[in-house]
Amino acid sequence: MSNTYALYIGGEWVEGENTPLPNQNPSDLKDIIGHYHQASAGQVTQAIEVAREGQKAWAETGLETRYSVLMAIGNELIARKDELGELLSREEGKPLAEGKGEVYRSGQFFHYYAAEVLRQIDDRAASVRPGVEIETRREPLGVVGVISPWNFPMATAVWKIAPALAFGNAVVFKPANLVPASAWALTEIISRQGLPAGTFNLVTGSGREAGEALITSPRVRAITFTGSLEVGRRVAAATASNLVKCQLEMGSKNALIVLDDADLDVAVDAAFAGAYSGSGQKCTASSRLIVTDAVHDEFVARLTSKLAEATVGPALADGTVIGPIASESQLAANRRWVDVALQEGATLAFGGEDVRVDSDGYYMQPVLFTDTTNEMAINRDEVFGPVACVIRVPDYETALATLNDTNYGLTAGLITGSLQRASDFKARAETGCVMVNLATAGTDYHVPFGGRKDSSFGPREQGQYAREFYTVVKTCYIKA
Repeated sequence: MSNTYALYIGGEWVEGENTPLPNQNPSDLKDIIGHYHQASAGQVTQAIEVAREGQKAWAETGLETRYSVLMAIGNELIARKDELGELLSREEGKPLAEGKGEVYRSGQFFHYYAAEVLRQIDDRAASVRPGVEIETRREPLGVVGVISPWNFPMATAVWKIAPALAFGNAVVFKPANLVPASAWALTEIISRQGLPAGTFNLVTGSGREAGEALITSPRVRAITFTGSLEVGRRVAAATASNLVKCQLEMGSKNALIVLDDADLDVAVDAAFAGAYSGSGQKCTASSRLIVTDAVHDEFVARLTSKLAEATVGPALADGTVIGPIASESQLAANRRWVDVALQEGATLAFGGEDVRVDSDGYYMQPVLFTDTTNEMAINRDEVFGPVACVIRVPDYETALATLNDTNYGLTAGLITGSLQRASDFKARAETGCVMVNLATAGTDYHVPFGGRKDSSFGPREQGQYAREFYTVVKTCYIKA
């Protein structure tokens, strides 16, 4: 058996009470990265209790110390981006450059929130009553439960953990069971920073047991979750019954509009990056490509050519542009969606064939469908794979109406040379993030991130907007 990796509870590495599970490399199924201990519901409860005590000490820790801790974490992540990026790509399947970039960005998140530690400045207000002074201050919530997804094993976890710690909270962290190695590596770094015991805890385990214990606990004061809409609804219901604050980032069905006046080089690059980078396994992926008549055929031809040139292969191999699918179940789901689209009458413009490489892994050729409509299931539900569908429309107004005709609302893109259309699009796209002449995937860490409709629930993530979720406001009245 390869190395086993423990839980981290109360400042100690402890064995899980359930059988450790193997972490398999999707690029090479013979490669087992390690066996990771599985927390029981009782151990999650224990982590929550020690976190309550650790949080009190952490909240009383001086600002410069908290700043230094977050900076040190960020520094080490950036310094080790090559090593940890390789580990990330090995367990998740994204090409090595993307893995290294994710680790580097994770370090930047810690640096940003280290600075936010020193920007915690309260407000003062005049009272309507003579002789009374008023101040409003923000205080930590207490224990925050962090539940992160498998597609960004480190970055999504970090953009929740860093602000939680910055604002004086304790964390109980449950990563996706598919990708525990990156979570364990992050925890090992945090464990060496001298935080009060219990301030940070790692409970790898199943959603059914470990996750359920976390979201149903009345002792947790907030849950931040990124994952599917189905599970997000479950989190919302569980936290509501205990009046626990929750923040949810869920599904999406993002669209990229390409207009007659678009620069097609820009359009094809944006479509490829948005729909196929990370094997399409991202909530910001542009799986709907809405293209006007005048440029439809040329756009499809150019994108098809780019797909034919893209190398599908092992995540760590030189030249790989599209890595494997992250798991066997996800690959099977992707293939079912291809069958569904064909049954609905879509035309397969590219893809659908098996990809053979030297290693045994979960490989899938990127797929492009044409002759699709917005009413098809393939354009209504999230696929979460390297699958994109072209929807042909006559004009901008139809394109915009098509883009907004969805239950989701995370990101939206427009490729155009018209400033007027760009301005109109920014105002009327019913999404939380809007991109003009850019891919729908790719966001900055210092500004808010989140969606509308079924894509998101609760306060925004990232930037200064994170303060709304990770703190509680207290209003103080003082009479001299």
